[in-house]
Amino acid sequence: MTLDEQLSVLSNRHRRRLLMALAQRTPQPDRLAPSRALAADGGDEEQTIAMQHVHLPKLVDHGFIDWDQDAQHVTKGPRFDEIEPLLTVLSENQDILTDRGVPD
Repeated sequence: MTLDEQLSVLSNRHRRRLLMALAQRTPQPDRLAPSRALAADGGDEEQTIAMQHVHLPKLVDHGFIDWDQDAQHVTKGPRFDEIEPLLTVLSENQDILTDRGVPD
């Protein structure tokens, strides 16, 4: 997967927060309820629907998460290790990154 593809996946804050939460949880497999990623943003019904029908399927398609729809939890997917270094860089530099991007 190219860097552009990884950045595209991380371009949405809900997907980014979910993956960051998984990256900070060890050991694998540690379950995470997707609703926890939304709660940080004050997740409303519209965001919950988008998470269920857009964001989680996209992360599954890329292999970054495994999603148990019945139990409503996610775990690290088979390709999570491909995006984890980028998540680490973002996490370690979050104090200099803003919502508008990297400062000049």
